[in-house]
Amino acid sequence: MSHPAPVTPSFPYKLVATDLDGTLLRPDDTVSERTREALTAVTAAGAAHIIVTGRAVPWTRHILDDLGYEGIAVCGQGAQVYHAGERRLLTSVTLDRQLAGLALAKIEAEIGPLALAASRDGIDGEVLVGPGYGVQEGPLPVIPFTDIADLWAAPLNKVYVQHPGLGDDALADVARQVAGDLVGVTMAGEGIVELLPLGLSKATGLSLAARRLGAKAADTIAFGDMPNDIPMFAWSAHGVAMANAHEELKAIADEVTTSNEADGIAVVLERLLA
Repeated sequence: MSHPAPVTPSFPYKLVATDLDGTLLRPDDTVSERTREALTAVTAAGAAHIIVTGRAVPWTRHILDDLGYEGIAVCGQGAQVYHAGERRLLTSVTLDRQLAGLALAKIEAEIGPLALAASRDGIDGEVLVGPGYGVQEGPLPVIPFTDIADLWAAPLNKVYVQHPGLGDDALADVARQVAGDLVGVTMAGEGIVELLPLGLSKATGLSLAARRLGAKAADTIAFGDMPNDIPMFAWSAHGVAMANAHEELKAIADEVTTSNEADGIAVVLERLLA
């Protein structure tokens, strides 16, 4: 007697792009069992899961290892396309340090001194933190600096800026107005305003990675929570904002799911697999 072949659930997308912080990760930096199972089911149905994060590779690797993630990840706000299985950078874009220095000078001329940090290029690139820059507590290492020359001593993916009086959105707006012709500016999370290579975004890195995976924008569903995810949503066929997302992202999302604490990614993937 022959048995029917097991039915593999169908899934309407070839690529599932997920941000990390505030999206795939819960507030304690873990991925829930339900979300892991949903992603496993999606890959069993023939789609690829790709992580697209503002974090540079050194701050992303331990999460990829925990997930058993062997594929391609887009890191550093699109600057780095990283092959987790082979532990190597496939592409890397660096910030023009001369332009970045000019951009900082223009911003400070407008609103006064900024607290600075920066992410160095490479799979072992250090994060440098200057005086007064508020770093979120966590297990990730940083190197303090006091001499501004140290900031520019090696290639960088991005510079982080904070202002003692302005909130993140206001700071990002001013930076765009006075220096948006020199650098890209994005707000990636609480206390995280970044200066990037001009024209770089998560969409840039995701499109490069998708091409390697044989997928197109029309094949992609994306999940995120912050304004830095807006270009990724604009590029993808379907953008899903978390309930905890920034209002700017919710405004352009195709749908809003539950929060990162309430398995928002799994809720959508389970529905699409059903």
